Amino acid sequence: MEAHRRYLRYLWLALALAPLPASGGELIRVYVTHAAGDDIRVIDPVTNKVVQEIKGIEAAHGIAFAPDGSRVYASNEADTTLDVFDRESGALVKKVPLSNHPNNIAVTKNGDRILVGIARAPGAVDIIDAKTLTRTKSVLVKGRLHNIYVTPDGKHLITGSIPQKLMTVIDLQDEVPVWELAFDKGVRPMTIEAAPDGSTKRIFVQISDTNGFAVVDFAARKEVARITLPPPSAEFETDAGRATSPSHGIGVAPDNKTLWVTSIPNNAVFVYSLADLKLIGEVALPSLKLPGRGPFSSVPNWVTFTPDSRTVYVSNAAIMSVTAIDTASMKVKAVIPVGEVPKRINTLVMN
Repeated sequence: MEAHRRYLRYLWLALALAPLPASGGELIRVYVTHAAGDDIRVIDPVTNKVVQEIKGIEAAHGIAFAPDGSRVYASNEADTTLDVFDRESGALVKKVPLSNHPNNIAVTKNGDRILVGIARAPGAVDIIDAKTLTRTKSVLVKGRLHNIYVTPDGKHLITGSIPQKLMTVIDLQDEVPVWELAFDKGVRPMTIEAAPDGSTKRIFVQISDTNGFAVVDFAARKEVARITLPPPSAEFETDAGRATSPSHGIGVAPDNKTLWVTSIPNNAVFVYSLADLKLIGEVALPSLKLPGRGPFSSVPNWVTFTPDSRTVYVSNAAIMSVTAIDTASMKVKAVIPVGEVPKRINTLVMN
């Protein structure tokens, strides 16, 4: 009996000292919408394979989640609705009518509201109550909206307009615009850097006709730098419609150490040190090769990360795939087949 008790004590000690799983019990999934498809694909970052398809949504655009992971939200360009799905089953919960044609979406930090950018004049943000799944308000802004983002501290919504060349900051408590910043070109994808206290430090803004990005000091409310990506080392074919947006995907890694920027003419992702914005790497992306033709760009678009910052995912709009990149080695580790014209991409993390 004493020997048995000693064995149990040793077993308990071994279990207590054993390392916990790296994921900490988290469920992590990468969601991809398709601009020319009728579904949403879900990737398991452990296997880098598609493990779920949410069907019945034509021309899905923005993708976001309830904080508890119970629901998936997607803007539906075909029906002018916000489509709400049960995450586990993929079943449609409700189609919420919007004020006009939607673009990208965001969710407040506490999950009480879903925010939808409206891409038709005069421009607005539709606010959806997450409990009742009804539209409660439309906040008017100056210009049709392309993308919208909640700041890390949850206090503001950042919106961008291509035709008005304008970034607008909305106070989320009062649901009113509080300041604007004009650019010389249209405002396209953005990403936000948080200060150590969680407040908004800088916004990195991709703009029309620019293979690079602008840097905005949030507190100073002004552009403080503009970075141009290196010129292409090889020539890639692409469709003419991409010329107005050569760099259309940008993201700050969750560990706040690096900035990742996609380039269509380079068919690559460029990596910058976040602290000083020095270029530290370039990752070539897969290309399409046809007999008698030069290589076609994969048309890299949006980026998203695993929460540990170890993997970044890039949607390849022209070749029906998503590229998974190891951030430490800056090497491609998987190319994952998905649907037609993948663009918006986002990571769900659920404990």
